[in-house]
Amino acid sequence: MSGSGEASGLGVHGGRTAGTGPLLLGVRHHGPGSARAVRAALDAARPRVVLIEGPPEADALIPLAAEEDMRPPVALLAHAVDEPGRSAFWPLAEFSPEWVAIRWALDHEVPARFIDLPATHTLAWGRDEAGEGPADRPDEPAAEAPETSGSEAPGGRGTGGRGTGGTGEPADGDAAPGDGLAVHDAVRVDPLGVLAEAAGYDDPERWWEDVVEHRSAGQGDVFEPFTVLEEAMGVLRETYGTGGHDRDLVREAYMRLQVRAAQREFGDDVAVVCGAWHVPALRRKSTVAADKALLKGLPKVKADMTWVPWTYRRLSRRSGYGAGIDSPGWYGHLFAAPDRPVERWLTKVAGLLRDEDRIVSSAHVIEAVRLAETLAAMRGRPLPGLSETTDAVRAVMCEGSDVPLALVHDRLVVGDVLGEVPQAAPAVPLQRDLDRSQRRLRLKPEALERELELDLRKENDAGRSRLLHRLRLLGVAWGEPAASRGSTGTFRETWRLRWEPELSVRVAEAGVWGTTVLAAATAKAESDAVSASGLADVTALAERCLLAELPDALPTVMQILADRAALDADVGHLAQALPALVRSLRYGDVRGTDTGALTEVAAGLAERVFVGLPPACAALDAEAAEEMRRHVDAVHGAVGLLVEAAVPGEASSGSGSGSGRGLRGRWQAVLKVLSLRDSVPGVIRGRAVRLLLDDGELAQDEAARLMGLVLSPGTEPGDAAAWIEGFVGGGSGGGMLLVHDERLLGLVDVWLTGVSAEAFTDVLPLLRRTFSAYEPGVRRTLGELVRRGPGQRGSAAGAGSGIPGFGAGLDSDRADAVLPVVRLLLGLDDDHDDDRAHADDNDLAGVAG
Repeated sequence: MSGSGEASGLGVHGGRTAGTGPLLLGVRHHGPGSARAVRAALDAARPRVVLIEGPPEADALIPLAAEEDMRPPVALLAHAVDEPGRSAFWPLAEFSPEWVAIRWALDHEVPARFIDLPATHTLAWGRDEAGEGPADRPDEPAAEAPETSGSEAPGGRGTGGRGTGGTGEPADGDAAPGDGLAVHDAVRVDPLGVLAEAAGYDDPERWWEDVVEHRSAGQGDVFEPFTVLEEAMGVLRETYGTGGHDRDLVREAYMRLQVRAAQREFGDDVAVVCGAWHVPALRRKSTVAADKALLKGLPKVKADMTWVPWTYRRLSRRSGYGAGIDSPGWYGHLFAAPDRPVERWLTKVAGLLRDEDRIVSSAHVIEAVRLAETLAAMRGRPLPGLSETTDAVRAVMCEGSDVPLALVHDRLVVGDVLGEVPQAAPAVPLQRDLDRSQRRLRLKPEALERELELDLRKENDAGRSRLLHRLRLLGVAWGEPAASRGSTGTFRETWRLRWEPELSVRVAEAGVWGTTVLAAATAKAESDAVSASGLADVTALAERCLLAELPDALPTVMQILADRAALDADVGHLAQALPALVRSLRYGDVRGTDTGALTEVAAGLAERVFVGLPPACAALDAEAAEEMRRHVDAVHGAVGLLVEAAVPGEASSGSGSGSGRGLRGRWQAVLKVLSLRDSVPGVIRGRAVRLLLDDGELAQDEAARLMGLVLSPGTEPGDAAAWIEGFVGGGSGGGMLLVHDERLLGLVDVWLTGVSAEAFTDVLPLLRRTFSAYEPGVRRTLGELVRRGPGQRGSAAGAGSGIPGFGAGLDSDRADAVLPVVRLLLGLDDDHDDDRAHADDNDLAGVAG
């Protein structure tokens, strides 16, 4: 080889001729045709070393690709040791040429090495460009088609790393994956698009399928595809240049140095697998001194690397961490199918549709194959491609509908395959602890979204819940809570789980908080409590600490909560914080946590709300009044829960500031003040009356009197409509109240018919909002009652008129008949004595009535 000052090329042919230098195999990343061609070329050339475009720090990880439990798609993950959130990915699928080259080298006991710019420079380069603020996220590796400089960062075929605060968008000045190479600062050209246009194609993907994917690996000279592609890339680079993209120049200089080093060790028996766009640059004559000069002074950071699982969905360019292909499932099928790929694909589609209970027979498959072949012939294609098979599936198996076709695209064309990496792969301690927890709890990460129902009375389910809540505290959103179906009890939880590859970065980033999930979540919760901006944030954090069962973090959070509550004078903030705090008390019984300190803070917070609420409700505009009405509802529900959570002795005696009856009594006194004070907006006064009526603290006659006063001619129509909104609106069952109380409905009816035309126009929007919130059946019943008019709404049991099922009063005999069944369903017979059972019977009778 030449010395440091000697100009030298790296051979002149893509073919394999003695003395011509290394074998340069230019590929399209994630191209099954390129992957098959690489395997055939390596089988024919039998090189002594295989050099692959990728970060050299991953050389030690290459042997793991031969492990039995390593299953692509996987990705090389590099992250800065001091800033784990700054990271980069190099995804590899089974049909990626780089993966095929790695496996060929391992199977033939040939050294394999990565030769691209080290990740230590890649990660530092992005940080220096981003400055002190959040780093830009460079483009996804392996995202080019076939290899485009404009969509690359300097350390591999782009970096998919997530900078602090990154959004998944390309860095400034870079093209998005697949956008093409840089010609000038503002002009991008897609090499595939240029070549396809020259060949008379309007679709680059269709051109690539015809000339590469549909070409058998055994046809003709196995080196010919690389020779032709190299010539095409050479012409493109001569025509368009590189656009002065320094990143590519630096990367190619480093790769040339690595190839020369391999030649000194192995001679010309060297094979290089890299993006086709780089081949002309590697072939170009250059001095060692010039290449080293380009690398001088590059920034560096300390970086770690490992293998992480990847998914087909993340290989799609439509995903946040896309890698530049639209149909990874289809490409995987083309690579794996030994023969008859169209027939095998359509059979797979038929199986999927049958699993979804669609009627698809073997005759459909045969007809779809014929149609796909006919479409290919009509379009002048050598074999049916994805577009032809898709059209055939739509016409034959989906009866022209795009709805089942969307399922085929999602499940098969893209796919939900999740790779696996061996346990021997390096990982941060937090990832190791997470892996152990997942195995212990039998909670395996999956790419396909699934719903998980948990019964917290079971130890394993409770452990799963703790793990998921702790991960959410750490920002690892593996699971998202969902509404439980069929149960509102605190002992049930529902989660939607889906493991995404970037969660590995989140885990690495969370490793700064601790080496185990418990320790990291505890430290993160304490830090979040200190930095929380508002009282509601601290109360929400306290709730999450209880859900995640973090006993060591809870005292710190509670102390900060008490301090913030003592200093915050905004009643709205206090009212917003109280419900979340009280709601947390419900988790104590199920999760076995001590909520004594939480009860004391909640009781003190409630007292401050009671004192400050009446003055805060005065002189509010309509928007502020509606918000305060929501606060009143939330506090009312919180007081009810707080009473239930009170110590039984205190609740029965009514003594002490935190007693159940004492709190309830003081809150009811607040509601009475709100209901009678003229300076309080009508929507709040109406809601206060309704809450007192629901709690039995206000007789129906008194409620009717207050409504009559509000709806008298002396009250402004707008204020009266707001009072009605507060009393029977807000989805609080007000519709059923009007259905069953003829006097209240009559008052509303008389008032509404007496509103003048001018005022009616003003109050109509508010009334429509009030009554549109009712269930359709309730609205229909109210309309029927109004149509019949007063005096005609008798009991169905009497004269036979009126609404079936509604009587004038409580039918005790009918109510008693359902009590045994209700008691059996609630399990009251086994758990209560006779006196308590009698009291429960009275309560149930009231409900049944």
